[in-house]
Amino acid sequence: MNGSNTTFLIISSVLVFFMTPGLAFFYGGLVSRKNVVNTMLSVFFICGIAVLLYAAVGYELSFNGNIGGVIGKVDHFFLSGLDLAKMQSKELGINVGAYLIFQMMFAIITPALFVGAIVGRMRFNFLLIFIVLWSIFIYYPMVHIVWSANGLLASFGVLDFAGGTVVHINAGVTALLLSIFLGKRLNFGKRLKVEHYNMPWVLLGTAILWIGWYGFNAGSALGMNEVAVQAFLTTTIATGAAMITWMVVDMIVVKKPTLEGVCTGTICGLVGITPAAGFVTAAGSFWVGAISALASYGFITYIKPKLKYDDPLDAFGCHGVSGIVGSILTGAFASKVANSSISENGLFYGGGWHQLFIQIVGTLFTMVFVTVIVSVIVVIMKLFVKIRVNEDEEIEGLDKSEHGEYADYTVASQTSDIEKYGKEFQGQLAQFNKPKS
Repeated sequence: MNGSNTTFLIISSVLVFFMTPGLAFFYGGLVSRKNVVNTMLSVFFICGIAVLLYAAVGYELSFNGNIGGVIGKVDHFFLSGLDLAKMQSKELGINVGAYLIFQMMFAIITPALFVGAIVGRMRFNFLLIFIVLWSIFIYYPMVHIVWSANGLLASFGVLDFAGGTVVHINAGVTALLLSIFLGKRLNFGKRLKVEHYNMPWVLLGTAILWIGWYGFNAGSALGMNEVAVQAFLTTTIATGAAMITWMVVDMIVVKKPTLEGVCTGTICGLVGITPAAGFVTAAGSFWVGAISALASYGFITYIKPKLKYDDPLDAFGCHGVSGIVGSILTGAFASKVANSSISENGLFYGGGWHQLFIQIVGTLFTMVFVTVIVSVIVVIMKLFVKIRVNEDEEIEGLDKSEHGEYADYTVASQTSDIEKYGKEFQGQLAQFNKPKS
């Protein structure tokens, strides 16, 4: 075992894990006050359920054996009898245990991403069951298809360094479909201004996600090597490019920069560079980041309103659209200068259209595969489990109806100080909160 590479991978795993509570703050800060607890819990509880699922069957279905290039097989339920000391990569000195831990963190963050599309409407018990089925029938097969040596898209030559198809297009398309199945929020389209609970939380969540993303992207090199350094650099440049692109467009379109826009642009850059991080140069990463931000901005601002679906936190607009753009652009900007292990250069580096075509096929396959399986899962689940809270519960907020908790008890409370301590007030002041006869 290579001690330095293993240490690097464990640190990367911790960073990827850190992204999920970061996402809880990001989403929790964006929603209305009455849905903060529900949103943050819907993200954070996945840390538990995804770990248990991955240990039980997830790793095996992702990487053990091969059935039709689509899925593995379970020979070691809950890792019983699995040799964790066996070498996953002799060249890098990484054993199965370290690789399993790293991949487990991806299985946590991926389903958390589509929570942004369902806030304020979905019953928690439906979400719990859906995540279990989604992981088994969609996420683990996608991991096998793209990252297993015998996977369909891997054999076809699709490049996905850290999860453009497996993570972001997958979660983004799932978010779109769930928002459609759930239907629009009450009074959708009539709100003059969205009231976010806590914008500093949004900035905090964005910063945590950016930091964690280095584990996500650089860690996918599986060792402290030149590719890891390249991925770290390209992740940084693409994110900076996307952030500033979004801010400048905001200054042109809405005449002012916004913190929400800067944070959203940052996420789009991180998403866009994910499939390309270890395959492109610094210059290529700039264009991936900038184009991803422009595509997501255009979709969210001009196309989404015409489609009239309700994705409150733009999980598809950010992760789906930027993931699609990044996955395709990998075929345009991939370069052997950045990573000598790839078989051919992308379009803009003299490699012709072949890799770009492969990336388009891989992207379309992912979108169709996820669309079909998510639709089947939801249609069947709706026969047995109610998907949406009722109207009164939605108006009241899911924090109270689903959990009986509030993000801010002093604000949620309906009892004023005068009501609680009326005897201490004298004269007419003590009568202010009494009902009129």
